[in-house]
Amino acid sequence: MYRFLDTFFFAFHSAFILFILFAWIWKKTRLAHLVVVGLTAVSWFGLGIWFGLGYCPFTDWHWRVRYALGDRDMPSSYIKFLVDSFTGWNVNGTIVDIITASAFMLALALSVWINLRDRMRRAA
Repeated sequence: MYRFLDTFFFAFHSAFILFILFAWIWKKTRLAHLVVVGLTAVSWFGLGIWFGLGYCPFTDWHWRVRYALGDRDMPSSYIKFLVDSFTGWNVNGTIVDIITASAFMLALALSVWINLRDRMRRAA
């Protein structure tokens, strides 16, 4: 069961990240994107007050699964885990965090701007 959950979280969380980065592009996904980036911001900065800045429940749950599978040395960043896994490198976690936060803020700003623009066009 833990192997299945590990694979599930790897696929789901990766798809979720891609959705956050790019779903603002397509008109049909823009509102859903705005909701998802809003919930992500609440998690990172709201729940982050208690669990640490950038807290993500998906990462937390995935790390618990990997711990049960014997992985005891997981990075705090899921993006660092992905980059390290795909490249075989041990990238600097601070650099990954800066790039991750920057990409998230850009996706959030684009989502807000495009959703507002679309709403104003419909109202006109």
